[in-house]
Amino acid sequence: MKKYEIMYIVKAGLEEEARVATIEKVNSAVTKNGGKVLDVKEMGLRDLAYPIKDEIKGYYVVLTVEAEVETVNEFDRLTKLNNNVLRHLILVA
Repeated sequence: MKKYEIMYIVKAGLEEEARVATIEKVNSAVTKNGGKVLDVKEMGLRDLAYPIKDEIKGYYVVLTVEAEVETVNEFDRLTKLNNNVLRHLILVA
């Protein structure tokens, strides 16, 4: 298993409960597919460098995970389908 660092941006306009549910759903995409979430850092609400889907602010979350390539690919697919996630980036740590 490799270590990965994943950063994703959740829509800023979501209510607290919806944001927490979205973060849990995205994080569970790793654990449901055999990966381990080692660390979760919620960076909070920040201005975006440029508008994404008409949003100018976003809630940043950084994950450190240990997973197989298939798990990361499935995470990538599920994150693209989630309308509450504006962008995501996956890096090998």
